[in-house]
Amino acid sequence: MNGVEVAKDAAKVILLEKDLAVLNDGVYEGRRSFANIMKYIIMGTSSNFGNMFSMAGASLFLPFLPMLPTQILLNNFLYDISQISIPGDNVDPALLHRPKRWQIGFIRQFMIIIGPISSIYDFLTFGVLLWVFHASTNAPLFHTGWFVESLATQTLVILVIRTAANPLKSGPSRTLLISVLAVVAVAVALPYTPVGTLLRFTPLPVSLLGTITGLAVTYLLLVQAVKSWFYRRHALL
Repeated sequence: MNGVEVAKDAAKVILLEKDLAVLNDGVYEGRRSFANIMKYIIMGTSSNFGNMFSMAGASLFLPFLPMLPTQILLNNFLYDISQISIPGDNVDPALLHRPKRWQIGFIRQFMIIIGPISSIYDFLTFGVLLWVFHASTNAPLFHTGWFVESLATQTLVILVIRTAANPLKSGPSRTLLISVLAVVAVAVALPYTPVGTLLRFTPLPVSLLGTITGLAVTYLLLVQAVKSWFYRRHALL
């Protein structure tokens, strides 16, 4: 691009205020938007990559569908609701100090490394449901247990992967935190409602809810450990 082209592009910028500081604000807002877009992309690709393996694997040995079509649609709908507030999420200062480039290789590697972790925990949930709670003869229990575990892990994990730093030191926006926790609460409460019965869910025993809670917590801790290693490998920490 030569000087004439730069001048033409600059001429298209109209300042509504007599202050060049608005240009600086615009740059920061662009970097903020790019950072939040990247959060959604790496979140969505890794989550969908893991769910694909879980669904395909479970279909090989179960005498029934791992989750009913309406339940899958509801799972995806609630998941999307929990992510609506990502555009307004807080962004780490380090991401605003210098521009970032689009790197498809980074996204691909993140998906391949983080995605299977969710599948591992899905299969752990399958084992608990089949061998501890004997859900092989109780399809609604299996559907409900996996629905709650799947939605809890894939929504809560945004609180970990939204930042390259320690998630306890880089907090999410209040809106994002509320939306994620609200969706998890809906997933847990739904089986105990008439709507849950209509969707062919069944109330979960307290012991199973406790097991799912333990799985979700250890899943987040493992993702945090692997994420930290991944970012150090890419010299981003």
